[in-house]
Amino acid sequence: MADTAVPAAAVPAATAPVATATPAAAPAATAPVATATPTAAPAAGGPAPTDTVPPQPAAAVPAPSAPPAPDGVPGGRERIDAIDAELVALIRRRMAVSAEIQAARMADGGRRVDLRRETEVIGRYTRELGRPGTTVAMALLELGRGRV
Repeated sequence: MADTAVPAAAVPAATAPVATATPAAAPAATAPVATATPTAAPAAGGPAPTDTVPPQPAAAVPAPSAPPAPDGVPGGRERIDAIDAELVALIRRRMAVSAEIQAARMADGGRRVDLRRETEVIGRYTRELGRPGTTVAMALLELGRGRV
């Protein structure tokens, strides 16, 4: 394989070098896009080595912590409202499944509420969401118990 320049379109975005403007830098139009670096210097009078090292990815630049919504605040609020509607639908499904489990447990002579299982649920939500997860789990469990 010969030592050749790779067209910019053929280099994945993750490995393409990022051009940065500095006073000592050459204009961006004349800077090479990506080239392979030989692993050894050619021997005097001999052919150039064929083993090459692929270009290294440019240093990662941290992404902004919260990019603005494409539609600003109104668009963001619409997305939140849609997510809330999905959450309510999922909670209603959870309540229905919980009612089925309670009915089956009571038909088998068990108690309506399984405190050990509720403790597992609270622990899972707390691990995933931190202290507010406990409150979320308690609310879900209360909704799932139904009317006494």
